[in-house]
Amino acid sequence: MKNIPKVYCASIATETNTFSPLKTNMKNFKEAFFAKPNHHPSTPTLCSALFPLLRKKNRKNEIKLIEGTATWAEPGGLIDSKTWNDLKKLILKEIKNAGKLDIVLLGLHGAMIAKNCVDCEGDLVKNIRKIVGPNVVIGATFDPHSHLSKKFITNTNILTVFKEFPHTDFVETAKNCINLSIKTFNKNIKPKISVFDVKMMTILPTSKEPMRSFVDKIKLLENKSPILSISVIHGFMAGDSPDLGAKLVVITDSKKKYGDKISYELGMSLFNKRKNLAPKSFSATNSLKEAKKLSKKNKKPILIADIWDNPGGGVPGDSTTLIKKAISMKLKNIALGSIWDPLAVKLCHKAGENKEINLNFGSKIMKESGGAIHKKVFVKKIKKNVYQKFGSSLVPMGDSACIIFDGIEVVLNSNRCQTFSTDLFSKLGINISKKNIIIVKSTNHFYKSFKPHVSEIIYASIDGIYPNNPKKNKYIKLKRKIWPIVSNPHQ
Repeated sequence: MKNIPKVYCASIATETNTFSPLKTNMKNFKEAFFAKPNHHPSTPTLCSALFPLLRKKNRKNEIKLIEGTATWAEPGGLIDSKTWNDLKKLILKEIKNAGKLDIVLLGLHGAMIAKNCVDCEGDLVKNIRKIVGPNVVIGATFDPHSHLSKKFITNTNILTVFKEFPHTDFVETAKNCINLSIKTFNKNIKPKISVFDVKMMTILPTSKEPMRSFVDKIKLLENKSPILSISVIHGFMAGDSPDLGAKLVVITDSKKKYGDKISYELGMSLFNKRKNLAPKSFSATNSLKEAKKLSKKNKKPILIADIWDNPGGGVPGDSTTLIKKAISMKLKNIALGSIWDPLAVKLCHKAGENKEINLNFGSKIMKESGGAIHKKVFVKKIKKNVYQKFGSSLVPMGDSACIIFDGIEVVLNSNRCQTFSTDLFSKLGINISKKNIIIVKSTNHFYKSFKPHVSEIIYASIDGIYPNNPKKNKYIKLKRKIWPIVSNPHQ
């Protein structure tokens, strides 16, 4: 008779920018995404793709599923102590109430930091291990922009990490985690985790070389026995963590020494590419000058990515620096998506469509974000409860509005979120194909959706909003030597 494992699944996720003026509390989790047990939607979120996949297996009687809580907060500042304690207690209570379990599966981010806990994911799995004992399989998924601790690895059997940045493979990553965890339970494999500390912190977009070839290589290596899984932790430079930086994770079937060798070789190969990994970036002025020049030669619009004013990195997402510069340069036919300003959205909704109003919008949180814009604007479109797509996931933008002034169309939104998809514009009545320049607030998650619609992509790097220079960031918890703070930490 087939041995059907009893599986508990939960998801707690956010990405903590410890330098951000924004704070993260329970309200932020409940506003963004909070699904009680058995209430997870049919569509996956970035960190909870485990749920719909496990439901399919449950319907086929391949597992007996116990659904726990799933919640996500938009990236922001430190999680307050009470919120972290309450979330952890909630999951641990659900596990205790579930009775005897065979597998625990967790959809995590990997970069959660609370005021009272520098390693939330490590703390969580350590406490879960105390409850379930040494023989229960614990598997987890991570976002690569994370901090991987020894505590986490010591208490986990399986870890799979999104390989792609943009994270287009989050469902595939969850599927691999489930399959490897079930194989471990059935004793078909004996996973051994090897971790190599690459000792570097930079941006690793997989949509361009050399990361594209590197990811393709590790995918091929995963097909060769005894390797079960290979993952790259990119690190998250805005999180002050003792585990900050890139790491190479190899899981083998019983062959720890071989895994150590492969993780070392791949890790050093990645380290040797360190100076060519991040995309070339321009200042605000130069990015717009370049876009203006290129737009005259191309039929498709030019896209400028405002990479540091990215709510996905825990900042407000309301900077006006680029658009103010465009106004001063008298550039026209531009679309910007989006500026987070709930009050401005409310005023647009109150005025209604096809109305002109005097509006003060943007730059409400940080003095470094350019200062508010004061304009007479035309309210082109208003819409409640707007969502944009990211793969098979739906990302809430909240109530939103499209305003027009000086030949520029701007999307204002009430829920902080970065630009994932072209439907951020189309749902607010903006036809991006008719624009000369498109400005998005995202580091790379926009790439797959926008690439077919634009002729060139320019990365704009504007200092001050995000801690984008590890050399200058005032890390307190980081004690290890990593590049670029140290020229060669492996010497």
